[in-house]
Amino acid sequence: MGAATAALLASGGTGAHDPALRAQARFADPGAASSAPAYDRTLVPEGARIEVREDIAPDGATTVGLRVRGMVPGHAYGAHVHEKPCGVDPAAAGGHYQHRPGAGATPRNEVWLDFTTDARGAGRAVTRHDWGFRPGEAGSVVIHDRPGNSGARIACLTVPFRPAGR
Repeated sequence: MGAATAALLASGGTGAHDPALRAQARFADPGAASSAPAYDRTLVPEGARIEVREDIAPDGATTVGLRVRGMVPGHAYGAHVHEKPCGVDPAAAGGHYQHRPGAGATPRNEVWLDFTTDARGAGRAVTRHDWGFRPGEAGSVVIHDRPGNSGARIACLTVPFRPAGR
């Protein structure tokens, strides 16, 4: 884990000016009333947990950090910010949030939080962009079964991301 990840996830943010937004949950079956449905219990075992933090710098840059526990040890997962909140159907979260819609599925235009879990099933990722989210257009973090810009949606956490400047 890098120093930036440790600072964001452990301290609650990267600056005192704007405390980090924090969303956390234990993954639940999709039919349960939960902000964190697990669609694949093989890759997201019972008891697995997620935490997502967002920090907005005074210049509008956004840092997003992710931490999971209880996942499958040694597995490489993909994770991205998606447009809408989670739902019973994995497709409910919409597509990947894009800074410039239609400009391509790349780590510079989207929020990619790919990670590989350790021997205990814990994993972390952090990314920073010089842009912020548009109001109401970023609603969740979806975990995929493999890294990159595709793969099955296996879990989701609804996150009330804030637009830059708030």
